[in-house]
Amino acid sequence: MDERKVKNRNTEFSAKISSRFWQEVPNDDNPYIADNYRCQGYDLTQLAEKRSFTETLYLLFRGELPNQQQNEILQKLMIAFINPGPRHPASRAAMLAGVSKAAPSQLLPISLSILSGEHLGAGSLEKNVRFFRKNVAKDPKEIIADLHLQLSNPSPSNWEPIPGFGMRFGSIDQFSKKIAELLLPLPGAGRALKWGALLSEHLQEFNLGWLPTGVTAAVLSDLGFHPKAAVGIFQLISAPGLLAHGLEMSGKPLTTMPFLEDKDYRIEE
Repeated sequence: MDERKVKNRNTEFSAKISSRFWQEVPNDDNPYIADNYRCQGYDLTQLAEKRSFTETLYLLFRGELPNQQQNEILQKLMIAFINPGPRHPASRAAMLAGVSKAAPSQLLPISLSILSGEHLGAGSLEKNVRFFRKNVAKDPKEIIADLHLQLSNPSPSNWEPIPGFGMRFGSIDQFSKKIAELLLPLPGAGRALKWGALLSEHLQEFNLGWLPTGVTAAVLSDLGFHPKAAVGIFQLISAPGLLAHGLEMSGKPLTTMPFLEDKDYRIEE
């Protein structure tokens, strides 16, 4: 018989769930339903009437409404990376789920689970934001010097030797570079984005540059988002495109997607 004593942990649990950023105003007749909601103290119906989605998103996570410059750069970032594109593994997952007759409610969960990974995914965002916060005061040349030997001996075609910077399919990601250049002249462009642009310039000699996760991390860092919040916001930014790819394939025959032959598979040793 087990004679170990059971100890009382003397833990007092909260009597109710509380939130510091969200308030529900209960109905007079039924307290289980709300007559209205307040986000960070702002009436949600008034936000819906007078504010944009990006302004409300910023308010939800940062506790205050953004100024015009902050809202502009966040909005352009969300438009620029609204879809990872059909080459991205998460988009392919959405397409395969759609053509496989998965329920529409499952398309996003399936594809977002893939987008949660480290490779060009939300799983790298926390690390990337922390990288900018830690290194933004350094000379970008210091980063290059510390990794010069590694950078001079490139790895596979999809490589990220520096958080948020690397290569795609053996080349610099031209679209991410273009988006960074689009955002840089904006009044809302901050220190991390400008520092990342300098680092990207120095990396070109190694055939490396911005990645989508790097541009996103730099902007979210400048806007003051917590590194952990950046993970989910990157998923949110990409979700519409993933859903669209999945829905496009829903109802189509399996033959719509390519079926790779054995010779097209490569097993890394």
